[in-house]
Amino acid sequence: MSGLLALLDDVAAIAKVASASVDDVVGQAVKASSKAAGAVVDDAAVTPKYVQGFSPARELPIVWGIARGSLFNKLVILLPVALVLSQFAPWAIAPLLMLGGGYLCFEGVEKIWHALRPSHHAAEAGPDGQMSAAHLEEAKVKGAIKTDFILSAEIMTIILASLPDHMTIWVEAAAMALAGALITVVVYGAVGLIVKADDIGLAMAEKGRLALTRGFGIGIVRAMPKVMTLLLVVGTAAMIWVGGSILVHGAHELGWHLPQEAIRHAAMAVAGAIPVAKGATEWIVTAALDGVVGIAAGSVLVAVTSFAILPLVRLVRRA
Repeated sequence: MSGLLALLDDVAAIAKVASASVDDVVGQAVKASSKAAGAVVDDAAVTPKYVQGFSPARELPIVWGIARGSLFNKLVILLPVALVLSQFAPWAIAPLLMLGGGYLCFEGVEKIWHALRPSHHAAEAGPDGQMSAAHLEEAKVKGAIKTDFILSAEIMTIILASLPDHMTIWVEAAAMALAGALITVVVYGAVGLIVKADDIGLAMAEKGRLALTRGFGIGIVRAMPKVMTLLLVVGTAAMIWVGGSILVHGAHELGWHLPQEAIRHAAMAVAGAIPVAKGATEWIVTAALDGVVGIAAGSVLVAVTSFAILPLVRLVRRA
């Protein structure tokens, strides 16, 4: 009997430890997710532009395809890579993130260039000058997943940096996985609501029993084109801002402190000159200057790609 009681005590102790570990995982995952809020907002702002131009029936399938790719990015690729690098090569994290930041700057500036000079950028096309709907959808989803990879890398790195040092690698991995999945559900759930808002408004306008409901639905339908345009602008600006901030922070991590220090001092000086909302002002100035860095870096990359790399690739293909 005493042996059975001892066994039950051991089981109870193991269950208590397991319960504490689960609580620790959940608590740290939620806490780490909140630290990545800035990157999450950027991700949510960037994604809706990939759905524009498609029929309403294809909007949610496209969002679901991007969400699946985002989960694959976070849980299958980035999670193990982040854990391995943090254990064996922490020095490599900053340079790798800077490569991703450079890509975001390049893509953001390239989109601005395309908008300013659309005639200079022919889309990939078939014989009739346009891609088929299926190929265009596939290309959009792949492009969105590629952009998501960079933003997800930043999110997972922020999550990793937010976890306490005392956690074991398994608890750390579980917390990162839970936080990554939670963020993905929140981001793409919000994106799904955004892209279907006009359909919801239309249903309210047509089937609402109250005049107020019908009027609200009409207002949503009329507002959504402007909201989508605004999100397109915000998403492009977010790519440039996030890319610039990654480059600035990465340079600081690698020992070049001047850009980050200059931006910090400028932001503090502007905030100090304004009597109210100093914290918000400091954040806005920092984000704006990070964006300036992003535009400068992206412009250089676009110029090098357009006038050096692409001509060289064409020359090699003709040879």
